[in-house]
Amino acid sequence: MLTEVYWVIFVLAAIGSVYFSVRYGWWRPTVSYESPRVLMYHMIRDGIPDAKFNGLRVSPEMFDRQLKYLNEKGWTFHTITELHELAEKGLLAEKSVAITFDDGYEDNFINAFPIIKKYNAKATIYLVVDRHDRDWSGKRKEKNQGAGLLLEPKLSDDQVKEMLASGVIEIGSHTLTHDNLMSLDGQNKRKEIHDSRSKIRSDFDIDCKAFCYPFGLYGMEEVELVKKAGYTTATTVNTGIDHRLTEHPCEISRITISGKDGFYAFYQKMRTGKRGLFK
Repeated sequence: MLTEVYWVIFVLAAIGSVYFSVRYGWWRPTVSYESPRVLMYHMIRDGIPDAKFNGLRVSPEMFDRQLKYLNEKGWTFHTITELHELAEKGLLAEKSVAITFDDGYEDNFINAFPIIKKYNAKATIYLVVDRHDRDWSGKRKEKNQGAGLLLEPKLSDDQVKEMLASGVIEIGSHTLTHDNLMSLDGQNKRKEIHDSRSKIRSDFDIDCKAFCYPFGLYGMEEVELVKKAGYTTATTVNTGIDHRLTEHPCEISRITISGKDGFYAFYQKMRTGKRGLFK
């Protein structure tokens, strides 16, 4: 009987070990800190019980803990444009990190902005120009899938201007309407990419250099249009640590920071670019 108990314990321990290894990838070697980390966030707010998209919602407490960790461990914060410019000049130091936010949610101002200032950090926010009263959660598909992210408050122009005035926030473009660029004809692709930059430049009196592909969907046509529009960088949702920042600045990979992850997952992602075996 005792032998059977030991055997059950052994099997359960083995299963637990395999699960932990697959989920957290502790065995992965650390990727050199000479390679910068580009982090992808969406919202900084508490999750909503039983709601969709909670992976996009990182709590303010967790965000504070993450930035505190990066600050204490000697990471240097940059906007994505700064990161690229330093890399181009060969001046990018070890442990360089760029924080990015997609879409332009109001909690970026209410919750994230004070924490960013608290830790002397910087960030880039990719703004959808036509972000109010528009639901883009299902636009990558032929039909919209429901209310989705429509009810999430978006940044006002005054909030954007206040963040820009601080010197720690960069504003990039996430197109005019957050449409799937690959589903559009050439003229409308150019409009989404080019006109969004023009609108951001005129609205906020800045030189908008950073772009982010909606849903991370793009091809070489989109990359060329981004370059022709005058952007110097573009980020994707390709997961991992990018070693090609100067070679392919308009196809930058990012580390996805999920509201469903605990702090250990964040630690692993900073170390290796991924939480576990698959993501």
